Amino acid sequence: MFDLLSGLDAWVLVSLVLALAFVLFFEFINGFHDTANAVATVIYTNAMPAHLAVILSGIFNFLGVLLGGVGVAYAIVHLLPVELLINVNTGHGLAMVFSLLTAAIAWNLGTWYFGIPASSSHTLIGSILGVGLANALISEISLADGVNWQKAIDIGISLVLSPMAGFAVAALLLLGLRWWLPVSKMHNTPESRKEIKGKKHPPFWNRLVLVLSAMAVSFVHGSNDGQKGIGLIMLVLIGIVPGLFVLDLNSTTYQIERTRDATLHLSQFYERNQATLGDYLALGKSNDTDLPELFRCEPKQTEMTIAALLADLKNVTDYNALDAEKRIEVRRYLLCLDDTAKKVGKLEGLSAREKADLNKLRKDLTATTEYAPFWVIFAVALALGIGTMVGWKRVVLTVGEKIGKQGMTYAQGMAAQITAACAIGMANVFSLPVSTTHVLSSGVAGTMVANKSGLQGGTVRTILLAWVLTLPTTVCLAAGLFWLATRFVG
Repeated sequence: MFDLLSGLDAWVLVSLVLALAFVLFFEFINGFHDTANAVATVIYTNAMPAHLAVILSGIFNFLGVLLGGVGVAYAIVHLLPVELLINVNTGHGLAMVFSLLTAAIAWNLGTWYFGIPASSSHTLIGSILGVGLANALISEISLADGVNWQKAIDIGISLVLSPMAGFAVAALLLLGLRWWLPVSKMHNTPESRKEIKGKKHPPFWNRLVLVLSAMAVSFVHGSNDGQKGIGLIMLVLIGIVPGLFVLDLNSTTYQIERTRDATLHLSQFYERNQATLGDYLALGKSNDTDLPELFRCEPKQTEMTIAALLADLKNVTDYNALDAEKRIEVRRYLLCLDDTAKKVGKLEGLSAREKADLNKLRKDLTATTEYAPFWVIFAVALALGIGTMVGWKRVVLTVGEKIGKQGMTYAQGMAAQITAACAIGMANVFSLPVSTTHVLSSGVAGTMVANKSGLQGGTVRTILLAWVLTLPTTVCLAAGLFWLATRFVG
């Protein structure tokens, strides 16, 4: 890492270090903001001492980031339009990163201070959308092209449906437990168990499930939310020092050959489907320009992009052999080809088999652009893990006592945590970011309704208000900051 950065100008190096510090600070805040939800039930039910719960949660968050991959990371990155990703320069990159991070950190700290279980996922996504929209206005491009709306819609559906699913599944799970074991001690609250039995801790099996499910929530939280920090750091690195990080310089010869082969197969795919795609891609027709325009990825320039990429990769066995400008060019071509292939996959006329082939080709095309160095993953894991161990008390109190009108039973804690772990784990499989906060809080609310404990209207309204306001607030804040920043650097 340090060898790569040794040749940078002093101001670029300082900007890079500051930007990385901002990202890691965001992940640190994310740790004590969101992960309080992971340990809320296990602490409230006295299944584990608070200090041990947060230490173990931090460890499992750390492991979750290390083992979680980068699928969610690039789902976040690709909220930005491909034109912004391929044409970012150092000044623009700084403005983009500091604007969205400042907006996200400000909202996260504010909601944490008031003990509101707000979503870091919503916060980050709103900030990215704000930067994308502001960039569209500044660059005088259509707002429809300012954000990857299809990706935004997919993520939005995930963020909306996951709390609803958490509410319903946790409620049904609790009802199932009440039907299966109606007189079990699991239906006691910590207070009632202490009064009746004089015991502080839950029954053994309930305690075991509470602990295991809490650690599972911590692990999947790390593998989902930690990837958002990884995506942000890659935005920082690509935006500020693109020549060093636009491509994975550790790619093997086989990986580079696979990228080249995918480009060849993509060309063959388009030729094979010329009757369907000929007009959309202008296959076999001459164009006025030789290569894609600077700020656009035009489907009608696909053949020229493929030819230019193959020429750049000819006889290349190591990306380090390419100069910085050529690496940036290669990444630009790869992202444009992937963006066009994604649009082609949604056109009518292609068979399901052909669409499946196209999706496989897209994965091979982006294999050496969608990556993260190990030091990035490790740094995010460390920041999130340490953040888990501080600042958790405010949100734990809200989740444990202020959602329902009565205290949480052991069964409710188990139902909410098992639901959250499964929901977030499923989201990881499909590379979708979800909110640990909203999934767990809605799960607790669902168990309160199923248990006929009632809900505290004030707390529910506050959580819902934060849920509704997070996106518009962070969009506006990030957009305003980005506009100001571009005035400064531009």
